[in-house]
Amino acid sequence: MLFIIYYFNECRSLCYLFFVNYYLNKFMIKRPSQRVAVLIDAQNMYHSAKHIYDAKLNFPVVVRASVQDRQLIRAIAYVAKSKTGDEMGFFEALVEGGIELRVKDVLEFSSGMKKADWDVGMTIDAVKLAEKVDVLILMTGDGDFVPCVEYLQARGVIVEVVAFAKSSSSELKGACDTFFDIADDPDQFLLRAQTRKPPTRNIRKTGK
Repeated sequence: MLFIIYYFNECRSLCYLFFVNYYLNKFMIKRPSQRVAVLIDAQNMYHSAKHIYDAKLNFPVVVRASVQDRQLIRAIAYVAKSKTGDEMGFFEALVEGGIELRVKDVLEFSSGMKKADWDVGMTIDAVKLAEKVDVLILMTGDGDFVPCVEYLQARGVIVEVVAFAKSSSSELKGACDTFFDIADDPDQFLLRAQTRKPPTRNIRKTGK
């Protein structure tokens, strides 16, 4: 019986968060005078796009769509560099799209595990920017950023989250002021590999 009550209360809380976030998204006013910074958890977003859609995310287009006609102060992507340097083309595309980079080397352990965690660095930059912006956009679905969101909101900063709803933390979606689901328009924001069609052959008709 207690389990049923607990489950009911959890469902009711999630429904409440959904409707609150829905109406905030609908009625939140975005003014041209607002100063905006965008912080991008590149690994989180890259892998979400790959696993959900088997596609790449067009980061510059997402940044422009989320900022809209407001004043973009900074757009920073937090990325990891491997020993092979295979990511250089990706890094160059970000820079060409007007996005700054914070680069960290991937740590490789003897067990074979690889790690390049940017959560702390991204949070520190968010705190530093809090006094310089009106809106801070976090491009991530990682629930570890909930305390960061609450800290920024306590200082009067509007926090918007841009990510894939399917792979985003429900706590993060409930904590932010607005949530923008990239999956609402995948054709605009995703870069899919185009499959080549086999060349059509000219078939000659021969009469008897």
